[in-house]
Amino acid sequence: MKIAVVCANGKAGKRIVKEAVDRGLHVTAIVREENQNAAQESLKKDLFDLTAADLSEFDVVIDAFGAWTEETLPQHSTSLKHLCDILSGTKVRLLIVGGAGSLYVNPEHTICVADGPDFPDAFKPLAAAMAKALSELRQREDVKWTYISPAGDFQAEGARTGRYILGGEELILNAKGESVISYADYAIAMIDEAVKGNHIRERISVVAE
Repeated sequence: MKIAVVCANGKAGKRIVKEAVDRGLHVTAIVREENQNAAQESLKKDLFDLTAADLSEFDVVIDAFGAWTEETLPQHSTSLKHLCDILSGTKVRLLIVGGAGSLYVNPEHTICVADGPDFPDAFKPLAAAMAKALSELRQREDVKWTYISPAGDFQAEGARTGRYILGGEELILNAKGESVISYADYAIAMIDEAVKGNHIRERISVVAE
């Protein structure tokens, strides 16, 4: 299996690359600067400059793009649209590192995590931008996408336990009543999905066991 990780030098990207390489998968890191991770190969190119030819040889493309400033938040939508456009009609699967703010907290799927009174105001613009990108992604029937939302507390430096609980569109809690997962355990779930491909055109979610 050949995997490409877009924005592979980021915190999530590095852990996803390492997890895939540790499992014996062939990984190409797509980065804007020099490669800083464990991938066997790298392609130095901006996401927005990628072409269909750049990605045609891969079985799975993992999108680990992130934008945090007010002026770059719209790129959650534009970057995902670009990747979808160049993968349109192909067999290449697209897996996206998503957000937790758009997970639902009621069975009717009318209220999201970001709508809650305790959701920090500072993160609302990011959650809104990522929710918009997901909404647009749901309209793409020409791409084999899977959107993977982490738990509410997404810990960059958390330990790798090797265990996680798989959920769907709704926020789930573990046995301790927590919504938490480390980047390392999230990477396990991401590569599991890359290998198995069980959730085409679905949003799934993960939480630490």
